[in-house]
Amino acid sequence: MSSTSEDPDTGTGIPPAEVPDLPPPHAHGWWSRWVFSQDAKYIALQYSGTAIAIGFVALVLSWLIRMQLGFPGVFDFISAEAYYQFITMHGMIMVVYLLTAIFLGGFGNYLIPLMVGARDMVFPFVNMLSFWMYFLAVVVLAASFFAPGGPTGAGWTLYPPQAILSGTPGGTQWGIVLMLVSLILFIIGFTMGGLNYAVTVLQARTRGMTLMRMPLTVWGIFTATVMALLAFPALFVAAVMMLFDRLLGTSFFMPALVEMGEQLSYGGGSPIVFQHLFWFFGHPEVYIVALPAFGIVSDLIAVHARKNVFGYRMMVWAIVIIGALSFIVWAHHMYVSGMHPYFGFFFATTTLIIAVPTALKVYNWILTLWRGDIHLTLPMLFALGFIVTFLNGGLTGLFLGNVVVDVPLSDTMFVVAHFHMVMGVAPIMVIYGAIYHWFPLISGRMLSHRMGLIHFWVTFIGAYAIFFPMHYVGLVGVPRRYPDITASFVPDSVATLNAFISVAALTVGAAQVLFLFNFAWSLRFGRKSGHNPWRAASLEWQTPEIPPRHGNWGEELPVVHRWAYDYSVPGAPRDYIAQDDPGHRASWSHVP
Repeated sequence: MSSTSEDPDTGTGIPPAEVPDLPPPHAHGWWSRWVFSQDAKYIALQYSGTAIAIGFVALVLSWLIRMQLGFPGVFDFISAEAYYQFITMHGMIMVVYLLTAIFLGGFGNYLIPLMVGARDMVFPFVNMLSFWMYFLAVVVLAASFFAPGGPTGAGWTLYPPQAILSGTPGGTQWGIVLMLVSLILFIIGFTMGGLNYAVTVLQARTRGMTLMRMPLTVWGIFTATVMALLAFPALFVAAVMMLFDRLLGTSFFMPALVEMGEQLSYGGGSPIVFQHLFWFFGHPEVYIVALPAFGIVSDLIAVHARKNVFGYRMMVWAIVIIGALSFIVWAHHMYVSGMHPYFGFFFATTTLIIAVPTALKVYNWILTLWRGDIHLTLPMLFALGFIVTFLNGGLTGLFLGNVVVDVPLSDTMFVVAHFHMVMGVAPIMVIYGAIYHWFPLISGRMLSHRMGLIHFWVTFIGAYAIFFPMHYVGLVGVPRRYPDITASFVPDSVATLNAFISVAALTVGAAQVLFLFNFAWSLRFGRKSGHNPWRAASLEWQTPEIPPRHGNWGEELPVVHRWAYDYSVPGAPRDYIAQDDPGHRASWSHVP
């Protein structure tokens, strides 16, 4: 095709396709469709199902943790060793195996090809391998529950030297080994998937889909993928080196030690080096989870407020700048490690600077809502819940970003409250909002609105009932990672609050079971959604069939003529204009 077609909005030509439109591999049976599938949509469902399954294991572990903290001494099977194992596995599962996997592996696989107008990921076979590496990593992690000595109890940060010493549960047995092997497998699998996400966004966009016409969901996932490809190698080498310390007796992180009166063979290693490697991964990991959430929330607000995203280009650049800055703030997690004050000043300053583009995104979300035709659908409720929660969690982060405040609060429950508001509750709100929003695209049916309302309000109010009191518990000096503080110096109010928090946590957990029931029930009995129930303008809702079939787009790929946010355009026949609609000239033709 040698000619170009004209974009009615910009008057510029849409270039012809540079590569032939080849069909993706086709599944010919149940095994090749559901087990060893190379279709990104099925791989997304595999990722999401596995992540949610292991996530519910982490939910049960959180119940056990709260039962011990709220009612110490009542449950004899929760020993101090078991408590440390529970908090370690809960933290690692939630941060890596649930949040990272579902945002990038789940939403990334399902939405990227549909949103950029591709038939599938660029490397379907590698994509399939990425899921099975992730699945193997989850199996190895779960196997540590059944290994001699149980899983590691080193805390989710796995700090040496205690992580591989006999005083730590799983330290000299199989627990820490299986954890490190699982992380290595996870990173290998993610690298396969991450290369797919990045290359698909850069090379497989349909005609007319410029970078500045992509939905912010794609921008968030793409930026997070690039960050992960740069950050995960630090965790990979740290895991390999600690594995060598544990199995081969090397001393990468192990200094000279005396244990139980016996001089160990280690000598010359530095535990601080591990901390640097871990947090060089660990802080970007916060934004590897947050940036896809930012993008998804932007799209949910635009669709359900019937309004274009305010400051689209600013939002894109804020995502990119946040991603870049996140690599130079990692050591604010290490203020208590004894760093030089000048380094503390540098990392405190950069930590406060990264709040600027983050705050810009919050302002733009509020201005997008301003005078919008807001529909309080379930996706919108969860999006609003995210904004409130992320803002509250971010404000406490400003305190912890300063050295003089962080040092006395670092090892208290205040940090647990802050971290869970930002890294736990907020992204979980986005995950639920995204599922309620795109469930009709995946299944052709709607989730129950009544059950969804109960799920939202119990989850939202319950989350604040859990973590707001926990800030006070930390401010009065209650240390984190202690299984029992009843005999310590803290006031009696802490015991009452801990019991209250534990009851709230059990209640919120029960609401997640209601969500699972809603999901399963709606798959079979839910109201049929029709073709585009939210009247969304982005490309994924414009497929010939809902749910999208193999290859997504039928015989011809779509041609994009505008951005993804043409809502409430004056003079348009309806309150949105689809990205592939060439027939109407948008009133804001200056937008990308």
